[in-house]
Amino acid sequence: MTTPRTAFEQAPDTTECVVLLHGLNRSWRAMEPMAEALHEAGFSTANVDYPSQAGTVEVLAPMAVNTGLVECRQAGAERIHFVTHSIGGILLRYAHAESPIPDLGRVVMLGPPNQGSELVDKTRDWPTAELFSGEAGLQLGTDADSIPTQLGPVDFEVGIIAGTGSINFIMSAMLPDPNDGKVSVESTRVEGMDDFLLVDNSHHYITESEIVIRNTVSFLRTGSFIDSEQQLEDP
Repeated sequence: MTTPRTAFEQAPDTTECVVLLHGLNRSWRAMEPMAEALHEAGFSTANVDYPSQAGTVEVLAPMAVNTGLVECRQAGAERIHFVTHSIGGILLRYAHAESPIPDLGRVVMLGPPNQGSELVDKTRDWPTAELFSGEAGLQLGTDADSIPTQLGPVDFEVGIIAGTGSINFIMSAMLPDPNDGKVSVESTRVEGMDDFLLVDNSHHYITESEIVIRNTVSFLRTGSFIDSEQQLEDP
């Protein structure tokens, strides 16, 4: 199994650090634009690169989350925020449920399958499903045994940004409208969330959106997004 690594950037005069967790079949590079913007905004950042296909959620969650926590704590962080994409949000919720994070700050989740993904329900029996999704991806369905279904309401400050654009119209057609090509908007919601925002981005590119980055910085600073729940388009 590949050992997780972290691209860490220390910001001066701060005790706040942000852990970034990428999505399935992605790497730390997918979160690099977000990490750079957060560092410019005054946060230290720990952009975790973890092997998303190397095990179940039960294996990946402590691996990815703890890697980021250790980096931030070693740098003297007293409050640790998270920005997650897709399955990254489920890994954080699972890890926190298993072992509560005492210094957890605010969380922004981008396209998280908080209620499970209908796409997993429809494709898990395909011959190539596990090759593409890995064991963890196949645990993200909407059935009673899925990991998201078993997680309760959140008990930390969280803002959720959901996309309504798609670059894969075949997958998008398999999901309830609106969706981002991988996750339906309705499935991103979770009981206990503090703010919610719709943007006209696909699941793949939501991490690079200027609007998403701007609102993420706002939520981590203030506990709310700049923009309202209306659907927003990048200029």
